[in-house]
Amino acid sequence: MGMSLIVKKVTQFVIGLIFLYGINIILFGHLGVGGGFAGGVILTCGFILIMLVFGREKAIQKMRTNVAHFLSCIGALAFLAIALLGYIDGTFFFNFIDHGKEFHLHSAGLIPFADIAISIIIVSAIFTIFVLLVFFGRFVGDAEEYENDEEYVGNIDRNL
Repeated sequence: MGMSLIVKKVTQFVIGLIFLYGINIILFGHLGVGGGFAGGVILTCGFILIMLVFGREKAIQKMRTNVAHFLSCIGALAFLAIALLGYIDGTFFFNFIDHGKEFHLHSAGLIPFADIAISIIIVSAIFTIFVLLVFFGRFVGDAEEYENDEEYVGNIDRNL
């Protein structure tokens, strides 16, 4: 399963860099271009690369779909909690944390925490969608292969 040995070795080297870059975009996104969505997409691309190179089973070992669903719920609840904490000072999503110094990690109050919550949602949701597309795409391909087979079509009609 998977690709050649050369592609696997290069991927083993590059995958750590992809994850570090995604985490950097998430944590420092408030200082420039980036944030939770962009960093989450980069991290998801790392999981998709694992799936493409090593096969579906290896990627699902790294993140199981039930864990992805759980993380998606946790990320959404964390984002909601961050937004509702603004009610401490009377306004929804109010930035009540000290802003710190400009151009430092602690310089945006709640924004880095919101970016982390958004990235958790994005990673788990896009990974789950990709896994489902891989699984269901396989069944659609099988159906197209057998669409002229009368016995196969008859079995489908009976099951419906």
